[in-house]
Amino acid sequence: MSDAVVNPALTESQLVAAARAKATTASIFREFLIIGATSFGGVVPYLRNSLLTKNHWVDDKEFVELLSISQSLPGLNATNMAVLLGDRLRGWMGAAAAVVGVCLPGAVIMLLAGIAYRIRGDHALVTYMLKGVAAAAAGLLLSTVIQLGKKSLSQHFDLVFVLITVLLVNRLHVSVPRTLIAVGIVAILFHYPRKAAKEDASQ
Repeated sequence: MSDAVVNPALTESQLVAAARAKATTASIFREFLIIGATSFGGVVPYLRNSLLTKNHWVDDKEFVELLSISQSLPGLNATNMAVLLGDRLRGWMGAAAAVVGVCLPGAVIMLLAGIAYRIRGDHALVTYMLKGVAAAAAGLLLSTVIQLGKKSLSQHFDLVFVLITVLLVNRLHVSVPRTLIAVGIVAILFHYPRKAAKEDASQ
């Protein structure tokens, strides 16, 4: 059950503000603990479902921004996101609670899975299970990309930036930080003149 009470009369920004005001260190730890324990095959869909849909701690725009920062920095996306959001919600205590919560289940589960895989990792059933999990993970990630893209890609030309990013990383094997910096600069230069022109016209 989410701590955030959904009120249809509130705007999205008001809903986020109200939900953040009710967030506690314990609730932050609990939600990230659940994310860490249930995010099989990829953490991004679970992060979005818990942080945005369930608890309303962020909106789509802020989630994309935090995810972009998390992917640009060294380390795991989930832990980076935990630090960023936990700090925004309840300072360093919120960040610490979120990191411990998201890492604890995975550490315990991977320890047990490592022991089990070492004992029976060559079994055919294990191989089939891993292939099934990989396919499900790809589907979850694609679903999240579509959901975020509907609200984050404001213009059709933004799809060009998406394709360029995929091409650079997947085909040309350019590092993710370099790709994000390069494509980000081009996107800023593309959008800024248009935004500035609209602001001048409205004055």
